[in-house]
Amino acid sequence: MKKLGNPKSFSKTIFSLAFFTMFALGVSAQEAVAAAAPAAVAAAPATGSGDPVKGKELFNTNCAACHKLDAKMTGPALRGVGDKYDKEWLYKWIKNSSDLIKSGDAKAVKVYEEFAKANMTAFPQLSNGDIDNIIAYTMEVAPAAETPDPKKSVDPDSGDGVSNNLILGVLAFVLGILVFMLVTVKRLLKNVIESKGLEVAEAPKGLPFWKAFVKNQFLMVVTAILFLLISAYFMYGYFMQIGVDKGYEPIQPIHYSHKIHAGENGIDCKYCHSSARVSKNAGIPSLNVCMNCHKNIAEFQGSKDSTYVEYTKEFYTGEIQKLYDAVGWDKATQKYTGKTKPVKWVRIHNLPDFVYFNHSQHVTVGGIECQKCHGKVESFEVMKQDQPLTMGWCINCHRETNVKVEDNGYYKKIHEQLSKKLGVDKLTAAQMGGLECGKCHY
Repeated sequence: MKKLGNPKSFSKTIFSLAFFTMFALGVSAQEAVAAAAPAAVAAAPATGSGDPVKGKELFNTNCAACHKLDAKMTGPALRGVGDKYDKEWLYKWIKNSSDLIKSGDAKAVKVYEEFAKANMTAFPQLSNGDIDNIIAYTMEVAPAAETPDPKKSVDPDSGDGVSNNLILGVLAFVLGILVFMLVTVKRLLKNVIESKGLEVAEAPKGLPFWKAFVKNQFLMVVTAILFLLISAYFMYGYFMQIGVDKGYEPIQPIHYSHKIHAGENGIDCKYCHSSARVSKNAGIPSLNVCMNCHKNIAEFQGSKDSTYVEYTKEFYTGEIQKLYDAVGWDKATQKYTGKTKPVKWVRIHNLPDFVYFNHSQHVTVGGIECQKCHGKVESFEVMKQDQPLTMGWCINCHRETNVKVEDNGYYKKIHEQLSKKLGVDKLTAAQMGGLECGKCHY
C-alpha cells in the first residue's frame, strides 16, 4: 500500500500557521492603536492680570457681534490688542468710545475713521477687572492650524487604527490556507481510493430539469400567467412614477445645510421663506436674508465634533465665501463692492402647471407645519423632495387632516353649518370640499 503520510503532523502544521496569523494580527492592531493615540498636550494659560476663561465668556457675550480675534468684522481684529494700546486707554474706549472721540483723542479718532465711522456700543457696566479678563483672552496665542502630514496615510474607514490593507492581507492569507487544505484533502482521498483499488460509481443521469419542466403543460401555463401578472404589476408601477420626483436631491450652486441652520441653530422656516405666510409660493430667500447673519459670520463656527457637521470647516467657510462673491461683499473692508453674481438655484419642488396650490392657505389658515409636506428639513444636510406630491397623496392628506377651526374666523360660519349637517365636532379638509376637482385644478 502507498504511504500517505502522517495526518496528525499535517494538522499540527495548519494549527501552527493559524495561531501565528492570529497572534500577528493582534500585535499589529495593538501597535496601530498605540500609534494612533494622540499625546495629550496641555496648553499653558496666558499669563497676566486677567482670567482668559472669564474673558472668553465676556467676549462672546459683549464683543463677538462686531469683533473677531483674527479677522476684521464691523470692528478690528482683537488678537493681541493689549500690546497695541495701553490699558487706561482701553478702559475709556470700551466704556464710552463716543466721549473719547469727542475729546479729540488721536488714537480714538483714527480707529473711528478707519472703520467707516461706525459707533461702538458703550459698555459702562463692565468693570476694569472685566476688561482685564477680556484683554487676557485676546492675548492668548492663536491655535496652530492643523496641517495633515502628507507622509502619513490614514484610512478614514478604519476606526480602530488598523489598516484595511493589513486586514485584507490576513484574510487573503487565511483563505489561501483553506484552499491549500481542501486541495490536500482531495489528494489524500484520491490516493486512498487508488491504494484500495476502489471504483467510484457514477450516479445515473436523469432527464434535465428544463426538459422535464417544458414537457409539463400545466406548469408552463401557470408560469406564463404568473409572468404576465408580474410584468403588468411592474409596468404599472413604472408608469405611475413618471413625473414623480420623490427623493430628488440636486446639488445647489451654494451648499446650504438645513441641518445646521434649521436644526442646530433653530432658525424658523418662515424666517427665510417669509412669503409662505402670505403668498401662493414660498419663494426663494433673497441673499440679503442670508447676509443678515453672514455679514458677521465669515467662517464656519461649529465644532468638528458636532453631530450636525458632515463636512470640514474649510468646506463650509468656502461656501460662505461663495455667498460673499454673489452679493459683492468684501469681508476685509466690511463693504459692498457692487460686483454681484447671480446664483442659479435648482428648483426641487415643482408641481404641474394645471395644479393650484396656495402656501398661505395651508400655512396661515390651515396651520399646517412645513414638515408635513417637506419632511424633517431640520435633519437634511442637502435639501430633497421628501414626499411624492402626487394627486393621491394630497387627497389622502385631505381625508385624514382635521382643519384647525378653533379661533379661526375664516372657518367659523362654515364650521357651524357643517357640524350641524354632518353631526361631527371635527371637520377634515375633505368634508369641507377638499375633494372637489375645482379646488386644485383650474
